[in-house]
Amino acid sequence: MKIRSITSFVDPQTDIIDAQLEPLSRFSRELRTAIETEGFEVESTRLATSPFPGWLSGSLEEQIRQLQNIEAAVKSLGWDYLSVGPASPDKLDNYQLIPDFLAATQNVFFGGIISDQRAVFPSAVKACAKVIQQASTLSPDGFANLRFAALANVSAHAPFFPAAYHAAGEQAAFSLAMECADVAVKVFSSAASLEQARSQFLFSLESAADRLTPICTKIAQRHQVNFKGFDFSPAPFPEDWCSLGKAFELLGLERIGSAGSLAAAAFIADALDDGKWQKVGFNGLMLAVMEDSVLARRAADGDLSVKDLLLYSAVCGTGLDTIPLPGDASVDELAAILLDLASLATRLGKPLTGRLMPIPGKKVSDKTDFEFGYFANSRVMKTDGQKVSAPLMSAAEIALKPRKV
Repeated sequence: MKIRSITSFVDPQTDIIDAQLEPLSRFSRELRTAIETEGFEVESTRLATSPFPGWLSGSLEEQIRQLQNIEAAVKSLGWDYLSVGPASPDKLDNYQLIPDFLAATQNVFFGGIISDQRAVFPSAVKACAKVIQQASTLSPDGFANLRFAALANVSAHAPFFPAAYHAAGEQAAFSLAMECADVAVKVFSSAASLEQARSQFLFSLESAADRLTPICTKIAQRHQVNFKGFDFSPAPFPEDWCSLGKAFELLGLERIGSAGSLAAAAFIADALDDGKWQKVGFNGLMLAVMEDSVLARRAADGDLSVKDLLLYSAVCGTGLDTIPLPGDASVDELAAILLDLASLATRLGKPLTGRLMPIPGKKVSDKTDFEFGYFANSRVMKTDGQKVSAPLMSAAEIALKPRKV
């Protein structure tokens, strides 16, 4: 287990941004040192802001310049990546800016809200689909979409990117994104029963939280930064020893994607629900296809579909993540996928994200060929070529009440 990210949060005021960032960077560095001294590896430190429409201003060129200045400042102060939050449905024009922002930056992440706790917004769904299609053409491999996600019912302070953003008006804060799919693999490979698998999995995660919480609390108080909690979504690394797909299969599946996969998803998600730590973000199943070696293989073999992944999200996944799609996937096809994702998130009262990656020139079943250390290559997955029309897609919003049990 390691920490994928110490994610700090700030509500920027562009006229005094340096004065805001410098003390927060000192906090981040001190916390990283203390956590590493405790024996945990920290992969990255990251910064997330309140949603960019609230603090970027001026013409497109002026906003790009502001973004580039903040990106440079963030890098110089030691953070690895920056997320500037989501566009929101009340100002649809802001979605249209995101492809230009992606093209003008290198390590800045963005989002677009498609639903919240009370409704789905079809116009925002369509706007995000357009962002995804346009962003896919910014490089020959479609890689820019790694830095964009559609956000469905996602609250502030989730530490995983691209979902991370701060709440406007709040003081500085931080949370921890944990990479712990390896714990599930280790525990499930040796457990003699489901009960033992569950108890040992939770013991490992809770023990880590117990060691980290006093460190976080002490340093947060010293720097007057709010600690929001942990996201123990079992994030993978693209090798079998840290594959959530592998962990699924160790529970008795022939392969993830086959019958029984939903039961495995429910079992792991239910265990996470019982975890006794301060929770923020998802704390769900991170089934990121190209970040997980086993998921990438199963998708390449045709055993795992987009609909399968959406189904597993129904019992507490984190959504559709790093999904390789045909380069000619239309806005309508992408919007149809996102509409289901948004509706699932709102109806079940849970956060989900959609990070879809159409790859230029690639068709269904073509091999992907990313040269990226955090990806396991797979094959392009199909969208089913379907679209949604009126009255669903023409509604101003689709009001949905979270289901009460």
